[in-house]
Amino acid sequence: MPPPRGQSIAVRVRRSFRSRKALSGVTQWFIDWGVPIAVIIGWVWVFGAGRAEKSWSGIYRVFTLIDRPVHVSSWGASVIGWLLVPALIGGVAGHVIAARMHRVKEIATNHLFRRRSLARRLKLPGRITFLETLHLKGPHDQEFLDRYVRRAHRGDWKKAQDHWEILVRDVLCTVELADLDRTEALASAESCARAVMWMTSYEDKCLVCIARAAHP
Repeated sequence: MPPPRGQSIAVRVRRSFRSRKALSGVTQWFIDWGVPIAVIIGWVWVFGAGRAEKSWSGIYRVFTLIDRPVHVSSWGASVIGWLLVPALIGGVAGHVIAARMHRVKEIATNHLFRRRSLARRLKLPGRITFLETLHLKGPHDQEFLDRYVRRAHRGDWKKAQDHWEILVRDVLCTVELADLDRTEALASAESCARAVMWMTSYEDKCLVCIARAAHP
């Protein structure tokens, strides 16, 4: 059961996007919503600046509600500055404050006595394992691939990789992993996903396949 060599850019992007579930709630929110909103704001800003009489300074004055809007794009900048930005800032601040107040006297057992350095907080979580990298890596990994790829997915590496990422992503969303940091959360999710796989692979089945067959 030799795997196909290499992975496409689409698979790399998909793995990275699904691995975001290892991040904290606020960071996930910024990736899911903050980045698209920032792109929209930037587009409105650039498009509005091109039509404003005072270019960048003109759209900035409309955005900060100093001047009144005079055309459609400046109306968009005005609405964003008046409604969206304060709502986003207030929502994020409220979430952070509420989370800190809730956890002010809570320390997860896995964090006891640890030095929580800035480098550890900023470290990227990595990406969900690419199954092809496990081929011929060791007997345990080879048995996992044999059951999960060859038997549960009939040798379809592409489908197995997709379902593996979905399984790990959904395990990352569970409450049990909420207090782990990003690196530990991803490692624990993959370990848990393997354990779940062993319980179903003896019947040559995949949980994602079963769920999608029941709810297409």
